[in-house]
Amino acid sequence: MIERYLPAASTYAGEVDFLINLILVLVGSCFIVCEVVFFWLIFRFRKKEGVAPEYITGELKSHKRWITIPHMVVLVFDVIIVVFAIKVWYDVKQDLPPADHTVRVVAQQWAWTFAHPGLDGAIDTADDIITVDELHVKVGSLYHFRLESRDVIHSFSVPVFRLKQDAIPGRVITGWFEATMTGTWDIQCTEICGIGHGLMPARIVIETPEQHAAWMAQKSPLSIAAVTAAPSAEE
Repeated sequence: MIERYLPAASTYAGEVDFLINLILVLVGSCFIVCEVVFFWLIFRFRKKEGVAPEYITGELKSHKRWITIPHMVVLVFDVIIVVFAIKVWYDVKQDLPPADHTVRVVAQQWAWTFAHPGLDGAIDTADDIITVDELHVKVGSLYHFRLESRDVIHSFSVPVFRLKQDAIPGRVITGWFEATMTGTWDIQCTEICGIGHGLMPARIVIETPEQHAAWMAQKSPLSIAAVTAAPSAEE
């Protein structure tokens, strides 16, 4: 249902969508039944000429069942939601699969800075590729991201991944994702972080292995240094 409005572009997006749809169905069905019964009772026991009002204490079993049965149904629905929510939480937040690549995500008022591993494949080395407001990843590869904030609380959100993680000053938070489709999508800050909060968009570019290799070769500091140092044709 959600995919009709927002594509699912990560391996766990389907799990998150299923949980949201499950909550919608269970809570929505309860709401509809309750409203139908509510208005039926209003109509059924409306004031009628010549009929004396009845005082109901709620002590009879036939009266109590209007409370106990819905109560039990809601408890069962709550247990179902909690079970599936714990599973999704564990898969997305607790279980950390081995990474193919690692990127660093730094939030600040009001921009995103991304550090991509260079040609050596390692983060925090001399050939890291640094970009602002644009993250490049390879489809089908599992990424760890190391999220941090330089000032206040931000929130790293990639809607097509169904991913959202707060960035907390003084902490480095590790999460993961694996993109399943190519394209360019939004990155948002979903924590009010100051007057420029609404002006803090970024984008994630999901590329094929060939596209990503070409982008790395173009943006690598070593490649740029080689081009800069090369003598011109006139010399």
